[in-house]
Amino acid sequence: MKRLTALLLLALFSAGTLTACNTVKGAGQDVQKVGEEVEDAAEDTGATDD
Repeated sequence: MKRLTALLLLALFSAGTLTACNTVKGAGQDVQKVGEEVEDAAEDTGATDD
């Protein structure tokens, strides 16, 4: 019974970790997209001219 409990806890922990990785990856992509939009807006206004 202890072995089954340990395996269930390991499975739940693994599933939670994999889900969190996908969430962080998605959040990173969202932040990257916002950064690109801000950069494009700065270029359109001439704020990044040398």
